[in-house]
Amino acid sequence: MSAMNSKLPVFETGHVWLVGAGPGDPGLLTLHAVNGLEQADVIVYDALVNEDCLSFAGPGAVLEYAGKRGGKPSPQQRDISLRLVELAKSGKRVLRLKGGDPFVFGRGGEEALTLVEHQVPFRIIPGITAGIGGLAYAGIPVTHRETNQSVTFLTGHDATGLVPDSMDWNSIAKGSAVIVMYMAIKHIGLIASRLIAAGRSREEPIAFVCNATTSDQKVLETTLERAETDVQQSGLRPPAIVVVGQVVRLRAALDWLGAAEGRVLTQDPLGTRREKDAG
Repeated sequence: MSAMNSKLPVFETGHVWLVGAGPGDPGLLTLHAVNGLEQADVIVYDALVNEDCLSFAGPGAVLEYAGKRGGKPSPQQRDISLRLVELAKSGKRVLRLKGGDPFVFGRGGEEALTLVEHQVPFRIIPGITAGIGGLAYAGIPVTHRETNQSVTFLTGHDATGLVPDSMDWNSIAKGSAVIVMYMAIKHIGLIASRLIAAGRSREEPIAFVCNATTSDQKVLETTLERAETDVQQSGLRPPAIVVVGQVVRLRAALDWLGAAEGRVLTQDPLGTRREKDAG
């Protein structure tokens, strides 16, 4: 280990570390994540993990793919969880690498409960979730003093692959100025219509960030009313993070990646600076 890593935890044999890989950019891995990757005997990784993150694995590490993607043949979650148990019980240092954060719309909680059931010791290493980090790379803050004092994170589909009927869309629409949605692009037409029916403006800004934080990142800004049409015409595909609210307007000033490529940023995207100066 390096001098820096010498103060980080030792990965014990027979243990499982549930690690968040972040939204894509390998630079967003935490020191704990890199430390675990360097020590692991087996790395069981998800479909949404940028494979560049695996470059931190030790030279002898075995890489096992356990990706789950909607609509495609995928291993069963119970089988993945039991595989972690099997590997740990054989004396391996097992690192389960999951996109984003293990506990944010992932299966980290389910996997950890299986480890507890089989008395396998484990550690949770949080990761940067796409709903925060991915939007930051698009120049969209999830909170801003002039726009919102609350933010709601939700998933666009349930275990059946459909928009969750259990969600109180009226309360969500009325109670949260900013709504951040995972796995929502497929059903955005229905979701947008429910938000509009609950009182959100048809002209409210919405943004889609696809392949967030990677070199393939693409951002679409539109309105709730045009969301479904514009997404279809753009050809954007998952994975994507979706955000609804006035914070989307801040991208005109905070698109730091765009600025690096020559975009001229707006100094007053909300039109409030003059009012403050006048006061």
